[in-house]
Amino acid sequence: MGFIRAELESYRDATIPDLLPEPLKLLFVGINPGLWTAAAGAHFARRGNRFYPALHRAGITDTLIDASDGYRDSDLAQMVERGIGISNIVRRATARADELSREELRTGAVRLGQLVSERKPSVVAVLGVTAYRTAFEAPKAAVGRQESPWPGTQLFVAPNPSGLNAHSSLDDLAAAYGEVARIAGVL
Repeated sequence: MGFIRAELESYRDATIPDLLPEPLKLLFVGINPGLWTAAAGAHFARRGNRFYPALHRAGITDTLIDASDGYRDSDLAQMVERGIGISNIVRRATARADELSREELRTGAVRLGQLVSERKPSVVAVLGVTAYRTAFEAPKAAVGRQESPWPGTQLFVAPNPSGLNAHSSLDDLAAAYGEVARIAGVL
């Protein structure tokens, strides 16, 4: 499947459902869906996004998931069977995360807090330190374990898998995601 720019633009401000298996052991939290993600109806769907390659390299998934055309049943089954969920701080799709306002990020953190309080995952991993700092009003936060506002849930910030994040290699992502998966009991 491919999308032309006009098709992608038609998905601006669209939302996609969270992936929330039961039980939910590990919740990965992106910043917000991109236009390709909204069009495909699958999280981290844009070709070049390193989320699924990092999961596979870390041993979290048995096969390399390609969500660029949407999820296959077998892809979803891998995530659900392992108790891995996906959400976003902000639900609306944009072409770039820098299109989001500070207020949207802060409001999104409140919504995320409600979701975590209801679903009670063992671990939440927010993917992107800059967005985390703004959303959670923690300007000095660094990648790694954070003080969790949710009893019984550990909170981490891990590197963002976007191809625009040149600071982290695929190996760095795999190591970070593998660590939170081990802590959550997924690995």
